[in-house]
Amino acid sequence: MKKLLALLILGVILNAQSFESYLKSFDYKARTDMKINSVEMTAMVEEGEAVLIDIRFPDEYEAWHMGFSKNIPLNELPDRLNELPKDKLIITACPHNDRANMARMFLITKGYNARYLNDGLLKTANFLRGDNAKEFIDEYKKTMNKK
Repeated sequence: MKKLLALLILGVILNAQSFESYLKSFDYKARTDMKINSVEMTAMVEEGEAVLIDIRFPDEYEAWHMGFSKNIPLNELPDRLNELPKDKLIITACPHNDRANMARMFLITKGYNARYLNDGLLKTANFLRGDNAKEFIDEYKKTMNKK
């Protein structure tokens, strides 16, 4: 039991140092690189280069969501990391961007390539109307069928 506790404490310390290193290396490029907008996000998801993770609570997700997103609520993220691919960009999203940025920071400390949707799901919903919606879904389905 003592050995397990020691390993747990070491893991916490290493993660804290990793986040500290991230903060110390933070610059203008990192500030730009941590964000992605709806247009860039839909293009990357359409091409199969990224996955959209909606980090809202299940009730929020059930009320409305993007059909191409995966719901992993922020408070469940630590226990569900195994559901995320390491070989793709993980884009975290919520209606605006507060929780999405918290999720992104957590994922970065866990070794994931992650960005947050800076214009949020509400702007994405506005972007994906009419012709944009049809074009996106057509291309997204083609990409998914290739797998």
